[in-house]
Amino acid sequence: MTTGAVPASFPGLKSKEPGLGFAKSMDFVRLCDLKRPKSGKTRISVIRNQNPSQDTAQLQPASEGSPLLVPRQKYCESIYKTVRRKTRTVMVGNVALGSQHPLRIQTMTTTDTKDVAGTVEEIMRIADKGADIVRITVQGKKEADACFDIKNSLVQKNYNIPLVADIHFAPSVALRVAECFDKIRVNPGNFADRRAQFEQLEYTDEEYQKELEHIEEVFTPLVEKCKKYGRAMRIGTNHGSLSDRIMSYYGDSPRGMVESAFEFARICRKLDYHNFVFSMKASNPVVMVQAYRLLVAEMYVHGWDYPLHLGVTEAGEGEDGRIKSAIGIGTLLQDGLGDTIRVSLTEPPEEEIDPCRRLVNLGMKAAELQQGVAPFEEKHRHYFDFQRRSGQLPTQKEGEDVDYRGVLHRDGSVLLSVTLDQLKAPELLYKSLAAKLVVGMPFKDLATVDSIILRELPPVDDSDARLAIKRLIDISMGVITPLSEQLTKPLPNAIALVNLKELSTGAYKLLPEGTRLAVSVRGDEPYKELETLKDIEATMLLHNVPYREDKIGRVHAARRLFEYLSENSLDFPVIHHIQFPNGTHRDDLAINAGTNAGALLVDGLGDGVLLEAPDQDFDFLRNTSFNLLQGCRMRNTKTEYVSCPSCGRTLFDLQEISAQIREKTSHLPGVSIAIMGCIVNGPGEMADADFGYVGGAPGKIDLYVGKTVVKRGIAMEHATDALIQLIKDHGRWIDPPAEE
Repeated sequence: MTTGAVPASFPGLKSKEPGLGFAKSMDFVRLCDLKRPKSGKTRISVIRNQNPSQDTAQLQPASEGSPLLVPRQKYCESIYKTVRRKTRTVMVGNVALGSQHPLRIQTMTTTDTKDVAGTVEEIMRIADKGADIVRITVQGKKEADACFDIKNSLVQKNYNIPLVADIHFAPSVALRVAECFDKIRVNPGNFADRRAQFEQLEYTDEEYQKELEHIEEVFTPLVEKCKKYGRAMRIGTNHGSLSDRIMSYYGDSPRGMVESAFEFARICRKLDYHNFVFSMKASNPVVMVQAYRLLVAEMYVHGWDYPLHLGVTEAGEGEDGRIKSAIGIGTLLQDGLGDTIRVSLTEPPEEEIDPCRRLVNLGMKAAELQQGVAPFEEKHRHYFDFQRRSGQLPTQKEGEDVDYRGVLHRDGSVLLSVTLDQLKAPELLYKSLAAKLVVGMPFKDLATVDSIILRELPPVDDSDARLAIKRLIDISMGVITPLSEQLTKPLPNAIALVNLKELSTGAYKLLPEGTRLAVSVRGDEPYKELETLKDIEATMLLHNVPYREDKIGRVHAARRLFEYLSENSLDFPVIHHIQFPNGTHRDDLAINAGTNAGALLVDGLGDGVLLEAPDQDFDFLRNTSFNLLQGCRMRNTKTEYVSCPSCGRTLFDLQEISAQIREKTSHLPGVSIAIMGCIVNGPGEMADADFGYVGGAPGKIDLYVGKTVVKRGIAMEHATDALIQLIKDHGRWIDPPAEE
């Protein structure tokens, strides 16, 4: 199937010339890769739109040979600068959402909603921290009744922060609380569809249509009530709670997430109700980014302008949660997408506000300055599915004494800057650069730094420092030094760092023959300056835009660079290099790195990261770098946790239990563990985890392998040990390293 062509076998689709956009009145194509019992053939179903007069996108394969069809339509206002996507205004109480307003910050309570006093106190703390909106879980009639008391108590205390009811499985509860709260969040995966059981694999077109009619029947009363009372709504799809019906046609995919939300949006529009926003949450930032892009691409086609709520669900805690959120949310903010955000952390809800604000500041600044580069055409980036552009990484040459294979990692590299002072304590440095060796663990899985940069070489007569560097090179560590240093204090086998000017003047030719080069580029240079890259062999490119240059979009400059490399068939590995000034707050560093490097890595653009901050702890920079690669699904060097942020549904102390589980399992790279307070998103989000620890009832835990529950009703005091035994039973356990 050629790009831009519409397959003739799909009736009703009108073909146009490649690149010309869209055709009207096309049928919507659903794909599912289902094996029929006898033939085993892939099934393709064509279901007509509810409103055939609407435009739908001309479709193309997501990539060559891919069975996934995606719109050719753009997914953001500009690919070369941050321009905020124009949306309508949606009112949530007295707070306005949309492109004409600031990005709004929100979080969610963790108290039992029936505890009116406790919930009110928590909401006031959240409001005092600066949140614009707060969400409360409302799972039953008792909780709905309590909402009226919560609202009245807040008003009496002069708190007017808008309140959102979080609804799962309970349309009648949504109807009740819509009389009180300012906004209703509905989850299309479980509002009217039955809870996903992952059992029914195929629906006929008639069955599918019948369930759509059922959804409209159940959902319409809520829409009418929201219209009557002036309430807002969030149609919030979760990757982890798609219905069986959606799963049968789309699988566990971004495409299914979008269609699930659109089914509800079409009902809203049919009833002339437009005061709603969308969200497409997932615990995997890569899936989350793809889902939002696909959603917006389809909204452009339809001419819809509804705002977006952004969030990475079950992000976890600490720096892990902040980086995952920055990767997902920050990537979309750089593209001008998003109107309200939440950073979902397994921490007290008021602790979510500060990282939210830091992300908001980055996003608003990028949009206000329209950070970017000069216009360029983009042909090679994949917007809707992950395809890694992997540079031609260096390999050991036959006959060489030094093993250079460790200079760059096959999955994703971490580079660090090392000072001369750090070289004076080589044993501590070795310990920081290379993870402790765990018996039985493959070397490729160790969290080892691949290369270091030395801004200044020790004098030739400093034998101790020179010996320390030689030992690093001997264990396959790449050592990069500036051209001026390598010319005046040459270090055998080091890589020389040069810029484009030094390439164009030929200064690098003064180096000994065979010296390897790392080239620093900005990405926004005139193409004639980039031409010098065609004439050299480089070990890697370091992409870096100075931190102080506010108008230049680091992400957009890198996209332009990658486009140039692809157009000219240059396959140099590219390292994302970010230099932070002294005084940068750690959260700002992590969030900035997640936003600016993560936005590229989730598109498969880049081979590693180099975070440079002279006044930051060396181990912090190292760990942040590995966290960033792991969040972008580039390199798995530690246990991955999918951990929900807690809410009124939670059946145990998530923070305490998460800490216990992490303490006993954090040495298992390649293993993913989901820690879920309740069943709402449990099985679905655990599609991205190997093992699951889920609150099944008060004081009782259910254990999962993938989506399948394997043990139920384990007493909480025994559940962590049972989880460890489950990991052992599946051959995924290794003993932790001995304490030194």
